[in-house]
Amino acid sequence: MTATYTPMMEQYREIKGRHPQEILFFRLGDFYEMFFADAEIASRELEITLTARDGGGGMRVPMCGVP
Repeated sequence: MTATYTPMMEQYREIKGRHPQEILFFRLGDFYEMFFADAEIASRELEITLTARDGGGGMRVPMCGVP
């Protein structure tokens, strides 16, 4: 079964695919958000809260962010 992501998650995944070795800070409003493995790494290293958001198809994806 193939995951169905929201358009925003698809955009994030497309950009991340071009920069797989970098942590991608994705701007959403006043915050820079990280998702998936980037969020897990950044939340641990930056000591910020790891949360989750709807990624599409009822799927929750890990996220964290900074203002």
